[in-house]
Amino acid sequence: MKWLKEIIYRLRGEYTTEKLISMGMKVGNNFGRLNGVILDPSHCWLIEIGNNVTMAPRVHILCHDASTKQFLNYTKIGRVTIGDNVFIGAESVVLPGVSIGNNVIIGANSTVTKDIPDNSVVAGSPAKVISSLEDYLLKEKQQMESSPSYGEEYTLRGNVSMEMKMIQKNELKGKIGYID
Repeated sequence: MKWLKEIIYRLRGEYTTEKLISMGMKVGNNFGRLNGVILDPSHCWLIEIGNNVTMAPRVHILCHDASTKQFLNYTKIGRVTIGDNVFIGAESVVLPGVSIGNNVIIGANSTVTKDIPDNSVVAGSPAKVISSLEDYLLKEKQQMESSPSYGEEYTLRGNVSMEMKMIQKNELKGKIGYID
């Protein structure tokens, strides 16, 4: 079945994580790569990913930048290093030469152009530090106390019923909730 996965990825113009590792990319334990993530296949050996890293849909990790090719006949390249316990939000782009520290959250639609320090929450284009991870998590814990909270039975993997979907939809009108 591994070969079938490889063929499906190639038909979509993508490479499996296993293929990229065989080409030189380094990946730690517990790596979560959601649909549409692009890990620069043309320079994947320049990518190092730590433990407990999640990349949301359509994240791009780029180790090359061809903007200079037309004018200078050379393409810029650089290593991308991602530390442990990192979440990269949907549609984000990490550019060549960037190092992301440990315990970092990168907000959706961010463009990471510079190194990100440990224990940071960053967002924007270009991405900027917006808080420490500790402050962000404290704020979220406080918000959880007065917000709806749901167990796995409210997810697709928990086989959520239509009735439960409607309950959740009504409870979340105008507010944020949390799910296990």
